[in-house]
Amino acid sequence: MDVSLIAVLLVLGAIVGFAAGLLGIGGGMLLVPFMTMVLTARQFPQEHIVHMAIATSLATIMFTSISSVRAHHKRGAVLWKVVGLLAPGILVGSWVGPWIGAHMDSSTLALSFAVFVAFSATQMLIDKKPAASRELPGAPGMFGAGGVIGVLSGLVGAGGGFVSVPFMTWCNVRIHNAVATSAALGFPIALAGTLSNIWFGMKEAGLPEGSLGFIYLPALFVIAIASVTTAPLGARTAHSLPVKSLKRVFAILLYSLAGYMLYKGLR
Repeated sequence: MDVSLIAVLLVLGAIVGFAAGLLGIGGGMLLVPFMTMVLTARQFPQEHIVHMAIATSLATIMFTSISSVRAHHKRGAVLWKVVGLLAPGILVGSWVGPWIGAHMDSSTLALSFAVFVAFSATQMLIDKKPAASRELPGAPGMFGAGGVIGVLSGLVGAGGGFVSVPFMTWCNVRIHNAVATSAALGFPIALAGTLSNIWFGMKEAGLPEGSLGFIYLPALFVIAIASVTTAPLGARTAHSLPVKSLKRVFAILLYSLAGYMLYKGLR
């Protein structure tokens, strides 16, 4: 990689890490559109660009989630019981998601990303108050919810926060706890999804040099170094913001990224 590309990826990684800590989204919702731009500019094979952007994004979440969750855990914000109930379904779903994605063309994958993100942003922006009696479901329901979160996360290359944060707040989990718990869920999502993207990507022909399956390793390493540094800062900032402001930031960010991926899918 040339120096200019390294500089771009370092800046991108720093922003993604901060967002991961701030919003509990693993950074993937930011990273996929920008990685799509970077890989397009580098003239990677068109049929692989979105797949590689998603896979590389998912792999970086293994690093950002660890850094982010440590900061949230120090504040006692992570609901580890919830993590334990959701994680088994997430592991299954995160393996299946990339398998589904491998059978979709880049345009369809980009459109799917846009739809999922826009829906999540709308749910967060509406900020409809949940029924006071609503609680998180029991173990079978949590396994099912984890499976859905894992499939969607593995499919679009995100840490799951775009689904898990609205789901938890809908069940009367406080937004700060939902963000912190979502950050902890990012690691099992990323681990299973990364292994799946390597496995299914190894069967693809024409991937560029430096790829491991669908993952572009040079970008992964540079982004991971920067994002791990800034994720704790984002986590600290999250605990100083009021609930409504945090939800509004989350929604506006997601709408912006959905718009770009919609444009990419319709081209």
